[in-house]
Amino acid sequence: MEAFFSAVKNIIRILAFTGVFLVLCLYPASRAHATGNNGLQTGETDISTVIDPPGTYDAPEDLNTINTVNRLTITYNDDNGSLNSSLRILITLTLIAIAPLLLMVMTSFTRVIIVLHFTRAALNTQTAPPNQVLVALSLILTFFIMQPTIEEINVNAVIPFEAGTIDQDEFLEKAMTPLRNFMEPQTQVKDVRLFYDIAGMEWDGTLESIPNSILIPAFMISELRIAFWIGFMIYIPFIIIDMVVASVLMSMGMMMLPPTTISMPFKILLFILADGWSLIIGQLVRTFY
Repeated sequence: MEAFFSAVKNIIRILAFTGVFLVLCLYPASRAHATGNNGLQTGETDISTVIDPPGTYDAPEDLNTINTVNRLTITYNDDNGSLNSSLRILITLTLIAIAPLLLMVMTSFTRVIIVLHFTRAALNTQTAPPNQVLVALSLILTFFIMQPTIEEINVNAVIPFEAGTIDQDEFLEKAMTPLRNFMEPQTQVKDVRLFYDIAGMEWDGTLESIPNSILIPAFMISELRIAFWIGFMIYIPFIIIDMVVASVLMSMGMMMLPPTTISMPFKILLFILADGWSLIIGQLVRTFY
């Protein structure tokens, strides 16, 4: 019962507050209407409180002298001037938001991170090197591999666009051309035909006719295939070490001892003697050239 009465009291308080608020809001308007002055006069006098009422103008120069209360002026020159600072910030934030997506689907990042993951898994070192190190190394290698493409985009698209010599359509076209030139050699024909068949389209066999909506997913599939193939090749010597260690342990009757526990030091030793990181990263980077 106490909860019920408390709820009723709260409802009464809300209704009372709402009534007072409506009275305060509607009273000035009703009083102005009662004076017959359309709200331009106050009290019982005939003097208007509006010093400069809105009016009309005969010449463009008179526009600034008219009292238009809240005024918005938009100037459109239909040219390619420099970007406004607010628009520049908006574009920058948008690029930052979609940068991870562009990094994964249109650069060498996917192949690099997968190969490095396979290398760690083949060594069976669990979290050494940790994920943060692998991602940082992948980003550094990606920027190294994509440096000519990024420089071409900056010279042919970004600088002319900021100088106002090209419009937005030309900017997008010139910025996409270097990325297409990077993706096309890395994309296999069968992957392109796969997405053409899915889309129900015919391909004339030329690279220029491939739309971005087909080139990008075909490039991703090709990158995954190549990365897994490289990872398989990395696994082979380490699998041989596991098999040798397992055979030795079984011949010694030590079947309860996990072979991976004994083989991991030998894997790390082999990797160090072969200078594995330099060998794998060097060959991995060369696959893009």
